Amino acid sequence: MNRIKTDVCIVGGGSGGLSIAAGAVQMGADVVLLEGHKMGGDCLNYGCVPSKALIAAGKQAYAMNHGAQYGVKEVKPTVDYAAAKDHVHNVIETIAPVDSVERFEGLGVKVIQEFGRFISKTEVQAGDTVIEARRFIVATGSGPFVPPIPGIEKTTHYTNENIFDLRERPDHLIVIGGGPIGMEMAQAHVRLGSKVTVIEGAKTMGKDDPEMAAIVLERMRAEGIEIVEGAQAESISEKGGKITVKTPAGNFTGSHLLMAVGRKVNIDQLDLDVAGVDHDRGGVKVGANLKSVSNSKVYAVGDVAGGMQFTHVAGYHAGIVIRSMLFGLPAKQRTDHIPWVTYTDPELAQVGLTEAQAREKHGDKLEVARFPYHENDRAIAEGKTTGLIKVMIVKGKPVGASIVGAQAGEMIAMWAMAIANGLKMSAVANTVLPYPTLSEINKRAAGQYFSPRLFESNTVKRVVGFVQRWLP
Repeated sequence: MNRIKTDVCIVGGGSGGLSIAAGAVQMGADVVLLEGHKMGGDCLNYGCVPSKALIAAGKQAYAMNHGAQYGVKEVKPTVDYAAAKDHVHNVIETIAPVDSVERFEGLGVKVIQEFGRFISKTEVQAGDTVIEARRFIVATGSGPFVPPIPGIEKTTHYTNENIFDLRERPDHLIVIGGGPIGMEMAQAHVRLGSKVTVIEGAKTMGKDDPEMAAIVLERMRAEGIEIVEGAQAESISEKGGKITVKTPAGNFTGSHLLMAVGRKVNIDQLDLDVAGVDHDRGGVKVGANLKSVSNSKVYAVGDVAGGMQFTHVAGYHAGIVIRSMLFGLPAKQRTDHIPWVTYTDPELAQVGLTEAQAREKHGDKLEVARFPYHENDRAIAEGKTTGLIKVMIVKGKPVGASIVGAQAGEMIAMWAMAIANGLKMSAVANTVLPYPTLSEINKRAAGQYFSPRLFESNTVKRVVGFVQRWLP
């Protein structure tokens, strides 16, 4: 048995673990990184990257059949589904070197390509190596959750971990789960020529602002996606190459089944109890500093820290842990400034509080500024006028923003920055933006907040009248 002593031992080579490894080793710490599967984690190999690549293929196919308004003859695209998957894997392969073993070993990280498990409060074993470290980082992420629906174990089904390896286009894809993953894959596949049915046990896109979600769902239904809500899957069966899902709303039969009902954290193989690390189904129990509440030598970041499950949150966590672990500085996470995006067409982006959350928290103090895409010149020029922004404002500061429309994921950045830095609405209103751009929608929303204060105020009118009378 080999033994290693190090400053930092990171269990998991996904976004959070890799960010900490790169930062810590370049700042002078000795770092050991354990990864028993693929470097880059879920995001690179099964999540953010491949899904966006497949969505891009779907957008290209959709554009070919929707050009009449621009004076471009519409043609029915010939979709090579296997070639679209080649595009997905080429994108992964292009990005992979940034997350590779070779890159991190070049930085000075000792990478052990084995799964790690705790054997004491101060030791982890990976293969035939025992690592004793001053600090441990649990960064093992999450995987798809497949609920124990009767018949699922006997039925061919896909998750985000293997759908991107499917080479034959589904004739009729049934998606169980109407959250972001399910809806993104539903739209990508209908655009690539599949028939698609989405089955949701509760409300589709139920965690989003309902007004904004309705705009997305209207488009998806218009594209031919069948969306069935309030239809909890009761059983699943497969016969003659056909898969049938039984629900209270009826039975639905298709050729392929995608399970997209949620995520589960990857902690089962870590032997956290041996290390005295408290945990539950949501992950490692941590404080605001991301340190285990029961073992001060252990931190958790990303999905396994029990909070928001986004790649950019794992990267954010990495910065907090580095400040605490390497410099001994107080550092705590916050969530009010974390944005997220569902990459449907139109996109739906959110940061901070939704309108309903803001009304519940702030009551009569809340003001909501709105502005539609169809009054933006760039949106009109590009024929992308479906959309809306809502900004939730309390005492002159944004506390949340919801955007649905073209490039909503890019547009939300301004509000994420404003909320993160405690900026006032005047900071957005005072910003000069290039014309014509979609980003002007953000500024016009700020203008909607100030307009009644300027144009409907008797005080302002009296001041202007006074100045005009006395100016030479």
